[in-house]
Amino acid sequence: MTLIYEPSEDTYFLCEVLGKNVKDKSMAVLEVGVGSGYILEFLKEKGFKKLEGVDINPKSVKVCKDKGLNVFESNLFSNIKGKYNLIIFNSPYLPEDNLEDSDSAIATTGGKKGGELINKFLRKAENHLKKNGKILLLISSLTKGINFRNYTKKLIGEKKLFYEKLEIWELSI
Repeated sequence: MTLIYEPSEDTYFLCEVLGKNVKDKSMAVLEVGVGSGYILEFLKEKGFKKLEGVDINPKSVKVCKDKGLNVFESNLFSNIKGKYNLIIFNSPYLPEDNLEDSDSAIATTGGKKGGELINKFLRKAENHLKKNGKILLLISSLTKGINFRNYTKKLIGEKKLFYEKLEIWELSI
């Protein structure tokens, strides 16, 4: 039984930063790893029209489709053909924890150090960005080992929580 990632502190923080920083409602937006679809629903309510999302979890895809969202199954970019003005990734970013059950780990763990899944994402993401496109990437102070490659990075949000600090990076080529 695979869990669907439900909205949490990171999701709400990402929506807050999106609301402040993303104004062009005509842009093509892709969310990678939609979970419950909360972020796509937030953008739809704000008037964004060109929204797509993907998730590796078929249950997430079904839940989102039932909500009327344009979501399909994909392991990162494996089934994505198009290019986007904005790609959003609130990825599993925590380092491996041997005490966490495997169902939960799929939604929260980004690899041994936490950054391995993000690195896979960053290797492929630039092929799906339109000219002047941007990526919004949420990470934690607990995430280690990220290779930002040739992206230009700009920190656009920080939030301190009890045991970590969340950061939202705007990346561009």
